[in-house]
Amino acid sequence: MARAVKSKPFSMRLSRATERFVAAEARRTKRSKGAIVEALAEEAARTRRFPGIAFRGDDAARRPWVFGTGLDVWQIIGMLQDHGSQARLAAEADLDPRTIQLARAYYEDYQDEINEAVAENRMPLDELRTLYPFISVTRVAVED
Repeated sequence: MARAVKSKPFSMRLSRATERFVAAEARRTKRSKGAIVEALAEEAARTRRFPGIAFRGDDAARRPWVFGTGLDVWQIIGMLQDHGSQARLAAEADLDPRTIQLARAYYEDYQDEINEAVAENRMPLDELRTLYPFISVTRVAVED
């Protein structure tokens, strides 16, 4: 997630169970308890602002996805860019228009984050081979 300008510090008390969880996450991820609480608060704020968005992945690669679809927001936005219109994407990918609208709304507020994921997915094969010389490509035959 993108880093925002920090606000003024404030103190808070957590329940014992939450404090144990935060402390364990801090140890596991080698981050401060404050960083853990901040990340949890940011995700909670985003899920409240965009009902239907959830997060998955490990700490270094947390990413938003649209609940009930199995698709990350960046995947829906990438398909929307490829299809050219919401109506065409909904028809051809069998996606509910509200799902696409939700992904678009999230994208409007977090464009840099989503654009980065789309660009990474579209990285040319020669660039991937430079970064990862061990990569191999398997071609799959598609029946019409």
